[in-house]
Amino acid sequence: MTELLYDGPKDAAATLVLAHGAGAPMDSPFMNRIAAGVSGSGLRVVRFEFPYMEARRRSGKRGAPDREPVLRATWLEVIEGLGGGQRVVIGGKSMGGRIASLIADEAGVKGLVCLGYPFHPPGRPERLRVEHLRALRTPTLILQGTRDSLGSRDDAAAYELSPRVRIAWIEDGDHSFKPLKRSGRTAEQNLAEAITLVTGFISRLPAARKSR
Repeated sequence: MTELLYDGPKDAAATLVLAHGAGAPMDSPFMNRIAAGVSGSGLRVVRFEFPYMEARRRSGKRGAPDREPVLRATWLEVIEGLGGGQRVVIGGKSMGGRIASLIADEAGVKGLVCLGYPFHPPGRPERLRVEHLRALRTPTLILQGTRDSLGSRDDAAAYELSPRVRIAWIEDGDHSFKPLKRSGRTAEQNLAEAITLVTGFISRLPAARKSR
């Protein structure tokens, strides 16, 4: 069974389950800050790692991410272990959020939060990862930096997405919402804004059943 990391009250009205991105673990500084901020609002946050990242933690050796079927199966296993989709909102950083978006409708989750969606690989805007987002039925919030090299505001203007998908823009943010110094904004300001947007989105979803 995949190991889980918990933040926030056990009896919270809603639980947000987060997966990490391709290169950093579930307890990276970015993931820690998001989890602390969201759980600080009274929500439950659950984090987990895909098998390749768990193996990296044990061995110290960097390995490539698991293939998509393994990533999808891991997500579904975690959701089932938490009592099923109607108990949770799911999402994650970059790849973690993308894989969550692929199984959100299948799992019947309450909502989806993507923290920096990889709309395309760096430098390859023609290789879009949006086909499934056009018909997505799950209420979805995508938080995206306006300078994100994997999908900027200018890039996204041409995307056809489901009406259930909302993109909220983090000003001057990169793929981890970090701004340039000359913007006058700080990384902490952008992360705080992201946390506010996430908690506001979850609060507007139909009342969640209490977690176990």
